[in-house]
Amino acid sequence: MGGASGTGTSPGARARPPGRRRSILVLTLVIALGALGTTLAAVALQRADDDRAARALSQHTTIVAQTVAAEVRRYSTSLTDLAAAVGAQSRLEAAEFAAIVAAIDRQRLPGASGVALVVPATPAQIPEVQRLWRERGADNLTLRPAATTAGEHLFVVLHRALDGGATVLGNDLSTWPAPAEAMRIARQTHRVATSTTYRLLADRSLPAEEQQLSFALTAPIYSASPAADDTGRFRGWLTMGLRGGDFLRQAISVVARDAVAVTLFDPAPGVPVPVASWVPAARAESDPAPRDVAVAVPQRTWRLVVQPTQRLLPGADLHLHLAAWIVGAVLTALLAGLTGTVLTSRNRALLRVDEATAALLDDIRRRETVEQQLRQRETELVGFAGIVAHDLRSPLARITGYADFLREEAAARLDPVHRDFLERLYGGAQRMQTLIDDLLDYATAENRTLNTTTVDLKAVADDLAHERLSDPEQPDALIVVDPLPAVPGDATLLRQVLDNLIGNAIKYTAEGHQPYVRISSRPEGDAVRIDVADRGIGIPEDQRDAIFTAFARAAGSEGYPGTGLGLAIVHRIIERHGGTVGVADNPGGGSRIWFTLPLVQLPARPAAGDAADWAMVGR
Repeated sequence: MGGASGTGTSPGARARPPGRRRSILVLTLVIALGALGTTLAAVALQRADDDRAARALSQHTTIVAQTVAAEVRRYSTSLTDLAAAVGAQSRLEAAEFAAIVAAIDRQRLPGASGVALVVPATPAQIPEVQRLWRERGADNLTLRPAATTAGEHLFVVLHRALDGGATVLGNDLSTWPAPAEAMRIARQTHRVATSTTYRLLADRSLPAEEQQLSFALTAPIYSASPAADDTGRFRGWLTMGLRGGDFLRQAISVVARDAVAVTLFDPAPGVPVPVASWVPAARAESDPAPRDVAVAVPQRTWRLVVQPTQRLLPGADLHLHLAAWIVGAVLTALLAGLTGTVLTSRNRALLRVDEATAALLDDIRRRETVEQQLRQRETELVGFAGIVAHDLRSPLARITGYADFLREEAAARLDPVHRDFLERLYGGAQRMQTLIDDLLDYATAENRTLNTTTVDLKAVADDLAHERLSDPEQPDALIVVDPLPAVPGDATLLRQVLDNLIGNAIKYTAEGHQPYVRISSRPEGDAVRIDVADRGIGIPEDQRDAIFTAFARAAGSEGYPGTGLGLAIVHRIIERHGGTVGVADNPGGGSRIWFTLPLVQLPARPAAGDAADWAMVGR
């Protein structure tokens, strides 16, 4: 027995090598899984950062392009108004011109170098044109015709410099291709035109490093004064020079900040010409790739190249994917150590599981808190929109009332121009009233308490059809109301749904066609489906989901009045009633907008805001 004891192997010793191998295998597996997870996390973070950067660059590009287009429209509108004021003078004097353009300056129109009145003249007319404008107050006017121009000359007879620069009075612009071509286009089209890029005549005396590539906005002038001898005839042009660098810097400095670098290109003719650039202090990056977008300006198209900088995304310089590698490696090492400990201590492993569970629950609670805060902010925004719309109603009602009073009592004593202004005022006030009503309906549709009763949809639809057909201002429409059921719901809100859909069906009918609307129903299980079909302009298939969002309008509806809130209001009301809404083609042309309503009363869906929010909107 003693020999056996000295040469034998205990069970624990025999089991130790397989256990050690298992431990090594488990640790190897843990490390491999940790490395794989780290790689996936780093790659996911890198892709997420790339996606966020791409979306941010696209958003900045859209904002910059919209800002530049809006600024050019503002300049164009100002020039159009000045041209209309000049054309309204029966006999334009230099003093009157100075008074008309006195309201503009470089603070209001940054980058503008000056405003000039340009008139055409043949070689034989030059002495008479010079004498005429000297008599009208341009005492120092001396017309200097270009020797190379054999046809019509384009003379600057009145000029106001906005930057204190040299005057261009008397110069012949016919030899300057860029402004001359813009004036030709403006005269042909009767609209404002933008020139190609050139260097302003007033800047030729500046040092080369101070000269900027510029462009000109040109508006045609037509006589509009009934007392003038040339009523309705062409008088000349009003031109405004704009320095590209000053214009771009003032236009986009606020929206671009140091997140993007922007270059404005004039694509015509031939090779695109870089007109001006916005270069922030932050370093430009090549990833994501720069965006190249077109910007429509009067009679032309510019291009903007928007390049990201290192400040495009807050915290982008932290390189989260590298941090993920480091953190992942550390976590993998920790996990390997933890696994080794778990293999020898179950209680320690359970403790780690409890800690991880507590951390997970804490993260879930934080996420729920953030989601609750987001919902609260959304409710506050909706309430704010309602308050604004509500508080605008009173002053707008006074404006509409006074305008309507003037239309009825004083229209006969006004000349046609003033009557036209009054009608525009009244029409604008009516459109603003519609927008405010829609905005308030949209804001409150999510909040107001449902007063549920049994609603006879047939009676509601018949009443709305009678109202539409009895209104002399509505087009002669054909409205067919098939048998409709009674459903549980809020009578006021369901009436608004049908009113919005019938109104849209009538409004979006092509000119020259009689509006046709048919309202029908069919059962769908425990609900009923209501269809409102028309023979209107239709809705493109790729836009049918978007039309139920706020301020969305389908392609083809640009020439029709509307706020883009009608279908959004319908969507909110139907959702509050536990139904769904959609749109489909109508056989024979037009659209078929449908919605479903439960035939049994469902538990009231809570409003987006509490009672205090609704009370605030009501005030």
